[in-house]
Amino acid sequence: MAPQIAVLALTVVGLAVGARLFVDAAVRFARRFGLSEFVIGLTIVGIGTSAPELVVSADAALIGRGDLAVGNVIGSNIFNLALILGGLALFGAIPVDRSAVRRDGAALVLATAIGGVVLLDATVARAEGVAMVACMVAYIAYLLGTGDEAASEPGDGSSASSTARNVAESTPPGGLARGPTRWSRTAAELAAGLALVLASGHFMVESASALALAAGISELVVGETIVAAGTSTPELAVSLVAVRRGRVGVSVGNILGSNVFNLLGILGVAAIVRPLAASPAVLTGVAWLAAITVAAVAALWTGRRLSRPEGGLLALSELVRWGSDLL
Repeated sequence: MAPQIAVLALTVVGLAVGARLFVDAAVRFARRFGLSEFVIGLTIVGIGTSAPELVVSADAALIGRGDLAVGNVIGSNIFNLALILGGLALFGAIPVDRSAVRRDGAALVLATAIGGVVLLDATVARAEGVAMVACMVAYIAYLLGTGDEAASEPGDGSSASSTARNVAESTPPGGLARGPTRWSRTAAELAAGLALVLASGHFMVESASALALAAGISELVVGETIVAAGTSTPELAVSLVAVRRGRVGVSVGNILGSNVFNLLGILGVAAIVRPLAASPAVLTGVAWLAAITVAAVAALWTGRRLSRPEGGLLALSELVRWGSDLL
């Protein structure tokens, strides 16, 4: 088991470094083509922070590891809300704009409901995957269409549009590279980042599967815990940078957006690659995710902030989940 654990640890580092290289290079390309900060934040940065989940789930689907593919998505969303968002609240209450909860929070609840309905039979057919991706594209198109208007509205800067813009400005994994850069270097970093994410994702799936077999733990549990935590490193990095720069509210938009993309985009793409079949035990994870999602969004909706006690309860719930799954 020791070699597999070492490989798994290395793949986490590879995913984090690869995502940083890819996002930074892609943002430089986007800026050269005159794309706005909002578009960059919503598309490149938002999707870039979910690249590890996408690669791992798609790779797992390709080789018929449905439990790992689905478990990674479910576990990542729970990890993002419970441990990352809840953990950040322990350092101080996180204020959010009401529009962020109304739009992105409602979208997350709806996406969770769609994912739950699709997974009622523990499968995701290719047609269902296409429909989920179509919903994700429609959501992005809606945000792009209303972004400039929302960005100009008064508020605390935590709406989906301003959050995306703020993330683009200052909070991708490791920070955005600014200033003039040679096209050849940017292209090389883009290719290297993509290759590193793809390779790390593949080896993460292989090592996680081998680890589950050796330890007698189901692939679903490994996907929902260890792999999910590993693929959530970019979201964690974004949140930590936001805290360091005094822009904690940015984390809310990043996490809500990433979770919507995970459920609709990643699960959908994985099913398109190959229809997914998971074990019935996945319904427990879906139920847990639904409860955490409703609790987190309700806490943000009612008080327009996530307090320390609320964050502590969310973080504690994730520790309880890990303990019940792995012990």
